[in-house]
Amino acid sequence: MAARTHREAQRLSSFCNFAVFFLLISGLFVLNSFALTSYTRRELLDIGEDFSNSFITNLRLIPEIARTPEAAHSTRPGGSARRRRRDRKQRRGKRGGLRAKLKLTPLRLSLPSIFLANVRSLVNKMDELRLRITHSKRLLDCNVMVFTETWLHNDVPDNAIELAGRYTLRADRTADDSGKTRGGGLCIYVNKAWCTNTVIVGRHCSANLEFLMVKCRPFYLPREFTSTIITAVYIPPDANAKLALNELHAAISKQQTAHPEAAFIVAGDFNHCKLKTVLPKFHQHVSCHTRGDKTLDHVYTNIDGAYTATPLPHLGQSDHLSLFLTPKYSPLINRVKPSVRTIKVWPAGADSLLQDRFQHTDWSMFASQAACGSHTDIDTYTSSVLTYINTTIDSVTSEKQITTYPNQKPWMNKEVRILLKARNTAFRSDDVQAYSKSRANLKRGIKKAKYCYKLKVEEHFSNSDPRRMWQGIQAISDYKPSNSTPMVTDVSFLNELNDFYARFNSDSKETATKTTHSADHQPLKLTSSDVHTALSRINAHKAAGPDGIPGRVLRACAEQLAGVFTDIFNLSLTQATVPTCFKSTSIVPVPKHSSPMCLNDYRPVALTPIIMKCFERLVLAHLKDCLPPTLDPHQFAYRRNRSTEDAVCTVLHSALTHLDSNNTYVRMLFVDFSSAFNTVIPSKLTTKLGDLDINTSLCNWIMDFLTNRPQHVRSGHTCSSTITLNIGVPQGCVLSPFLYSLYTHDCKPVHGCNSIIKFADDTTVIGLISDNDETAYREEVQHLATWCADNNLLLNTSKTKELIVDFRKKKGSTHDPIHINGMVVERVSSFNFLGTTITEDLSWTTNTSSLVKKAHQRLFFLRTLKKNQLSSAIVVNFYRCAIESILTSCITVWYGNCTVADRKALQRVVKTAQRITGTPLPAIEDIQRKRCVRRARSILKDSSHPDHRLFNLLPSGRRFRSLRTRTSRSRNSFFPTAVSLLNSAL
Repeated sequence: MAARTHREAQRLSSFCNFAVFFLLISGLFVLNSFALTSYTRRELLDIGEDFSNSFITNLRLIPEIARTPEAAHSTRPGGSARRRRRDRKQRRGKRGGLRAKLKLTPLRLSLPSIFLANVRSLVNKMDELRLRITHSKRLLDCNVMVFTETWLHNDVPDNAIELAGRYTLRADRTADDSGKTRGGGLCIYVNKAWCTNTVIVGRHCSANLEFLMVKCRPFYLPREFTSTIITAVYIPPDANAKLALNELHAAISKQQTAHPEAAFIVAGDFNHCKLKTVLPKFHQHVSCHTRGDKTLDHVYTNIDGAYTATPLPHLGQSDHLSLFLTPKYSPLINRVKPSVRTIKVWPAGADSLLQDRFQHTDWSMFASQAACGSHTDIDTYTSSVLTYINTTIDSVTSEKQITTYPNQKPWMNKEVRILLKARNTAFRSDDVQAYSKSRANLKRGIKKAKYCYKLKVEEHFSNSDPRRMWQGIQAISDYKPSNSTPMVTDVSFLNELNDFYARFNSDSKETATKTTHSADHQPLKLTSSDVHTALSRINAHKAAGPDGIPGRVLRACAEQLAGVFTDIFNLSLTQATVPTCFKSTSIVPVPKHSSPMCLNDYRPVALTPIIMKCFERLVLAHLKDCLPPTLDPHQFAYRRNRSTEDAVCTVLHSALTHLDSNNTYVRMLFVDFSSAFNTVIPSKLTTKLGDLDINTSLCNWIMDFLTNRPQHVRSGHTCSSTITLNIGVPQGCVLSPFLYSLYTHDCKPVHGCNSIIKFADDTTVIGLISDNDETAYREEVQHLATWCADNNLLLNTSKTKELIVDFRKKKGSTHDPIHINGMVVERVSSFNFLGTTITEDLSWTTNTSSLVKKAHQRLFFLRTLKKNQLSSAIVVNFYRCAIESILTSCITVWYGNCTVADRKALQRVVKTAQRITGTPLPAIEDIQRKRCVRRARSILKDSSHPDHRLFNLLPSGRRFRSLRTRTSRSRNSFFPTAVSLLNSAL
């Protein structure tokens, strides 16, 4: 017991010692813990930075992957969140491209995504189709599915082929219509999440064609489209392609007439047929093979670049690949930026106010200030007058900016905008009744605005104001919309353009010196009435030149300004000096293509002062009176009673007459010049004018007009630096075309068996070759090359083409090419000569196909006008101006030798237009006959016409002598046909 007590006492002593030690240690820890040591934020950051710096340094990483201490602790950019995002080196964003857009908004596309397949029994493919839709998001979200050869019949109910969330629209083959009991059939599935407004507008079943046409009005649609019309097509392999395409063309044309602004999609199995043969305006989007090495499944739309096609695996055991069409069309509002224009606002009575101020202006004051003794400085005189006119105009007008959106409708007015805002406000308010009422008001407002605009256009037609009427027609139909090319604001680029346009100036080595005129050559004297007449005929809507004076002011104040400008014009003619401000040119670069790549892709459009154009017209009239009408008879441009039609007829008649002989052929050389107008040497031109007995004083005036010409390039409000030119005739001036024709009047053939036909700078050498003797023709080409070198005209051999017409059965050896300046001239099988395509076999299928395609493109505008319920007179007027003019372009040249198929293709366009207008239209053949007679009679009245000699009266004095022809090709050409029609009209 004592031992146990002793052990307990030892344990208690040890526990007490441990407890005392523990309490002592704990007290010390608590004391240190409550010292409350604190650090600031900056001290903590410094501690972390020192530790990180030493840690990164001790790692000894290679420099390529090591971060500097500064980069490891770079400070966060200050400022707003927008500024911080801007300062990031790597910008954030989201993926672009068609697939990304399809995944992001699969049901809000400009055009529907399409899945196309030839299924060969749809019932047997339903399980696989549903499986694909389940496992493919692309097919799950697909807007439209088109299936051909469904092999469905009346015994198959709709629920057997239903797809969840989609409308089923089918057109089965029937034995009564097609004569076949099996095969065929079409089916279209429409995604309900994309569109619920779906209706069948047409279906057809025959032995040659099956189609199903569905009109959809989806939840989202760009403003430029009113609806989407989808047509599923199946043409059997043994079908008559011509009949099938004609039936399909008639059905699509009917819907185009009813819905001219709809997006048309035609998809299906076309086998051996091509829709573009009857609807050249439509574009085919499938480029891959769909069965073996052939493309049998096509997708056509009336929109260029609307889709990109992706091939997918066969559906079951079908022998056709499936296709997925991804839309890549971008709405107009996204493709074209709004244009902002600054216009002058002319208040009421502005013209009267200007007339009153100019009437009470002492114009002699400007002349006296510019006088120095007996000499008057014409530059000071003219610039002071123009400055005063501009200052007066600015005092009575104001400026404002107008923003025009690319999809803005012409009938959109202030009232419609107010109703549109009210509708949007009601929608956001969640008031159902207010929203319903505002929608109805907006609908009535739009209808009223359209009706008022229609009445406005028809009023212009009734008031014989064709310009305003045509502007209204263009606004309604979007025919030839204004160019919305973005402005170039880079001054260095504009300077490069200016240097490029003036590149021929540095090559000029000849100095321009005026000739001392004799006393018997008095300068031209203009009268105040002549100037007044010229001013009153100014087109008030022409763009102002560098002087900034609009044509409206010159025309409205013609009586008040005629005196001072008569004085300036006569002073200029007397001194043989053109004021510098009259010669200045402002060039506006217009892209030749949608995406220009180089400087040559910008076409220079020159703007010169309008008042200088009036001055040139007066000088031009005097020049024409000084020259004989028989000068250079084969120059068909810039002459009265001459046209491209005359030039082409002359070339073909010369060729066809020669080809009627044995062992003959014709070589045609279509010459191309590099900037012909810009390489004219003024000194050579004035020398040639002197040889034509033109007044020496006027020659000196023309010399001054062509030299020391200031030129700059302008884009918007940005201008390049000014360059002074001393070569060329300025394009855009009234005198320039006539001066160029005088410059080239001595370019004539040296051999009688050759001829040179000219239309402005388009020059054609016709070589009539017999018995394989080309000596004269080759000498003619070399002579032309030498003449061009002597006259500083640069031959562009790469664009010069040669066409050989040879109908001989035994042609012997091949034709040796022509060489110009050491380069071979390319031989072509066809050439577009002055708007008419000439082929080496002188057939006209290529030409008529091109005309039919252009006419089809313009039928859309005709349908738009008809839909807007314009009067028949206006619609027919538009047809004659925009469509008939295309179909009958140079019709007297080619229609006589057209094939029956070509004539039917032309007449098909007329019949389509006739159905649209609802009024009878003249047939193409009747137009050709009338044009031939009218053209022949105009040639008969002009004794200076080069073809006047072909119309010879018989001794009776009533009938004309028939032209001798051997072949039907020559007999059906213009001149023999015209003589025959003139004789039959007696």
